[in-house]
Amino acid sequence: MDTSRDRTEQTAPHPVLRQVLIDLSIMVVLGVLLALMGPFGSFEMPLPVRLLYWVGLALVGYACYRPIGELVTRLGLRLDLPEWPLWIVACLLASVPVTLAVFFAGQLPGPFALPSFDRFARSYPYVLLVGSGVTVLFHQIEHRKAVPVNETPPPQSRPERQAEPVGAPGPRFLDRLPAHLGSDLLALEMEDHYVRAHTVLGSELILLRMRDAVGELEGIDGAQVHRSWWVARDAVEDVKRDGRNLRLVLPGGLEAPVSRARVVELKEAGWF
Repeated sequence: MDTSRDRTEQTAPHPVLRQVLIDLSIMVVLGVLLALMGPFGSFEMPLPVRLLYWVGLALVGYACYRPIGELVTRLGLRLDLPEWPLWIVACLLASVPVTLAVFFAGQLPGPFALPSFDRFARSYPYVLLVGSGVTVLFHQIEHRKAVPVNETPPPQSRPERQAEPVGAPGPRFLDRLPAHLGSDLLALEMEDHYVRAHTVLGSELILLRMRDAVGELEGIDGAQVHRSWWVARDAVEDVKRDGRNLRLVLPGGLEAPVSRARVVELKEAGWF
């Protein structure tokens, strides 16, 4: 019994908390860099004041952009909407409270007053530019790459998986599954920065990003049918159609949405 691995998994920080701590560290570094550069006329401030000013604004910006970014990600995955238009709207919205924070920071220690529309309109584009740049940076770091569809012909029925030859290494991801779930993997479902592994015996959260999990599935015939779903090919029992929307029906009533961008590839590969 591998107790060391169990202890590691139990003491590992929650993936969302870990990601937030990493993000905050990056924002502090960016705030320090901006303080050293002194953009937008802030170089005239003493260095300690600039540090407090820019690090504080960086953290306020993160507090505004992060929740809206999470909402955009969830909305895009749930409704299968294109990401970039949603992110543009998110940046436009998040830049409003950050612009107000810039004015209030400049009025410290008070009294505070709302800026006129003209002053707000002059400052808003600069906030939008910086906020959008940081957002693009974070998005590129966390972007999950899709995996090409396997184009082998579909099975007529769901067969038993053949045993691997003795000594042959299996897919690395299966080693992450707890023993009570077995190794008959049906699908992976993305939940924030980790995945839920579905098998014929149940499901379990795995502390791993979807991109990395899919990279460990070599040897299993399947495809990432949606940004938030990977499905084993021989797990598909039926296909549900609702207008232009498709869902793959898996054992136990589990349903995986199919991205419209993947429909043609999957159809050509014989999935339905």
